[in-house]
Amino acid sequence: MATSTDITTYNLTPEEEEQLIESEFQDVLNGYLKSNHRKKVEIIERAFRFAKKAHGGIRRRSGEPYILHPIAVAKIASQEIGLGSTSICAALLHDVVEDTDYTVEDIEAQFGKKIAQLVSGLTKISGGIFGDQASAQAENFRKLLLTMSEDIRVVLIKMADRLHNMRTLGSMAPNKQYKIAGETLYIYAPLAHRLGLFEIKTELEDLSFKYEHPKSYERISELIRQSEARRSEVYNDFSAPIKEKLDTMGLKYEAQSRLKSVYSIWRKMEAKHVPFEEVYDLYAMRIIFDCEDQSKEKEICWSIYSAITDLYRLHPDRTRDWISVPKANGYQALHLTVMGPDGNWIEVQIRSRRMDEIAEKGFAAHWKYKIGESDEESELNVWLRTIKDILDDPNPNAIDFLDTLKLNLFASEIVVFTPKGELITLPNQATVLDVAFELHSQIGTKCIAGKVNHKLVPLSHKLQSGDQVEVLTSQSQKPKEEWMAFLATAKARTRLRAALRQEQPPVID
Repeated sequence: MATSTDITTYNLTPEEEEQLIESEFQDVLNGYLKSNHRKKVEIIERAFRFAKKAHGGIRRRSGEPYILHPIAVAKIASQEIGLGSTSICAALLHDVVEDTDYTVEDIEAQFGKKIAQLVSGLTKISGGIFGDQASAQAENFRKLLLTMSEDIRVVLIKMADRLHNMRTLGSMAPNKQYKIAGETLYIYAPLAHRLGLFEIKTELEDLSFKYEHPKSYERISELIRQSEARRSEVYNDFSAPIKEKLDTMGLKYEAQSRLKSVYSIWRKMEAKHVPFEEVYDLYAMRIIFDCEDQSKEKEICWSIYSAITDLYRLHPDRTRDWISVPKANGYQALHLTVMGPDGNWIEVQIRSRRMDEIAEKGFAAHWKYKIGESDEESELNVWLRTIKDILDDPNPNAIDFLDTLKLNLFASEIVVFTPKGELITLPNQATVLDVAFELHSQIGTKCIAGKVNHKLVPLSHKLQSGDQVEVLTSQSQKPKEEWMAFLATAKARTRLRAALRQEQPPVID
């Protein structure tokens, strides 16, 4: 996706360049003024003037004035992630401390403590995560997450920064492109997914894929273009009866065809060893309905589900109810797969306007900076605490740490229940022992077995979504090194490591 700052500015006169900068900034302001944040225009104006002066005369590799980059990052943070004035200011100022003579103290004196803290957090984690100093870079990433557990906005602005760098990667040298694309796919795309930034995750994956596998990217893009007319014909045949039915129900809704991304089509082709023509779920139908009363959303979702299944044959194993149990990143929707008139399976996603906003913009922004503090114990907070747990582990090997974190970022999730009916979200492959450590370090170290759906199982037993899990403990039990092999969560590994260290007898000289 191109941004308006992809303009080659070599041939612009200083006056035209000045005009371009001012109009790009005006774009940021206009978007902000349309949002439902408190309007603090004066401080945003000041941050822009300050950054513009600090970066004066500096150019990006493409030749354009450097200030266009922070403006673009501020625009993404505000308009694509939904953040407010504090984040917009931090985005405008994010490279000032690293690239100019100004210090964090200067920022604090001009813009206050909160903005200075965000800029400081962003300065600490600048640079890549791989390369010659891989370990130092992993340490860098550790800092990113440490700051993130204090203020999630740091990582959201970092996402905006990375997205703009990926959108303008074309002006970089090929070896640099390859390194940045690899790092984006390894760290930033999964992190965006975990934070619920789905549109950004998809774009980061597609852009990384484009630079890592340019030929495959071009080939699949071309196949998508060629099959467009046929696809839209099939979609219209499929969606017409559904729309007719929804109209008679008196719903106010929007129906759209959502094409799978180039990267996810390629992954499916690779994983299933099938050609493009055999990727049957190339697109999904999405129904977004308006609903003022949040308590009625679930009922409307199921009434739409019922209307669709009256029309088409349902795939029995492909219904996903993420309304009753949202994903850990806040995603809510009802997915079903039905057979279309052409004999192919088509997924339909049903969600309210509110659910759609959370799904596309990201739960993090929605959760804390728009709704206020009422949702404090959200799943996202639980995840941030997990990160804090990993970071508190004094184990110095930062590369190990990255891998532990990747385990948690990439894992698909299962949901299990305690005997009291409380939900616990865990990565796939999690065991009874993971649940024990999730509940408390003491329960983990004393765990001897579990009862899953009322049947006795060993502590290494792998859980399925929907299992009811009871942990059995004994005071005489001691933690064991071999338990590491049974653990799927970073939290449990960290807690077991700490317990094993305490068990070791003191060394006597």
